[in-house]
Amino acid sequence: MHHRHHGVELRVEESDALEYAADVLVLKYAQALYGLDARVIDRTGIDEGDLPSPEGFRVVRRPTGVTAESLLFVGVPPLDTFGYREIRAFSHRAMAAMRDELASTEHVALTMHGAGYGLDEVEAFESQLAGIFASIAGSHAPSGLRTVTFVEVIPSRAERMRAILEDLLPANARLTVGARMTDTLGAELAARVRNVGSAASSPDHAFVAMPFKDPFEDRFHYAISPAVRRNGLLCERIDEKSFTGDILARMKRLIHDARLVVADLTDANPNVYLEVGYAWALDKPTVLLCHKDSQLRFDVQGQRCLFYASIRELEDALQEELAELMIDA
Repeated sequence: MHHRHHGVELRVEESDALEYAADVLVLKYAQALYGLDARVIDRTGIDEGDLPSPEGFRVVRRPTGVTAESLLFVGVPPLDTFGYREIRAFSHRAMAAMRDELASTEHVALTMHGAGYGLDEVEAFESQLAGIFASIAGSHAPSGLRTVTFVEVIPSRAERMRAILEDLLPANARLTVGARMTDTLGAELAARVRNVGSAASSPDHAFVAMPFKDPFEDRFHYAISPAVRRNGLLCERIDEKSFTGDILARMKRLIHDARLVVADLTDANPNVYLEVGYAWALDKPTVLLCHKDSQLRFDVQGQRCLFYASIRELEDALQEELAELMIDA
């Protein structure tokens, strides 16, 4: 049981959000149905035409087919313009809407946004957390709020989310509605939270081209992404399994705006070679990777390539290569 003076607990739970018990389940509506919100609409029979435009929201009390007592749909721009600042604003608006329309809320459930359509997973989740932190500190959250739970069905992602949360929020710390973030987080962490996903924050990114198969997920999350981030860049990619819309146009935009490109040529995936070709056409610095058990196609055999046998070897080699590139840039 949670008591008022104990503040607000933030946590990550591995579960299906449709089956998770909470006072409110928060969903974004990006002017089309994707993923969880599409499942919720299918399960509950809610008319998509009643869902909110950007900047709006809709509360559905006692919905059928889901475990949460209420649903809060928050309208956001289409996904191709839903970046880190918009993710932070989404969290803040959700908390404010609950304060105004669902004031008795004690336990709210959300899911993470951004990583499924290519944004840097750490930056996206930190931006979402920052919006919630700021809402609680600024009294833009229900006064009786006790628990904020991020629900994630993929075990490995849930574990990474826990690590990100623990990095921002000291162990066993609780946020208090109306209390300054500095009092809970300390000056250094509070300054970091104020900056992430804000208008003043626009870090460069590396675009990662790679196959989207299970063996590559660990290479991305535990080797490529850490190496990229340690060199001061966000790590973005396009997952063709999750992305809906003009994927070629988004790919071109992400590569055009990237500081550099990292491409894993293992298994000779044609989409990866297409992305490398476009990066070369733009004269983007490009780091080529390949597993030692795979062979390069003839058209890149003369190019420098980092061959690796393990995740640790990949991380170390890429981090060193990127450090040299950033010095020369």
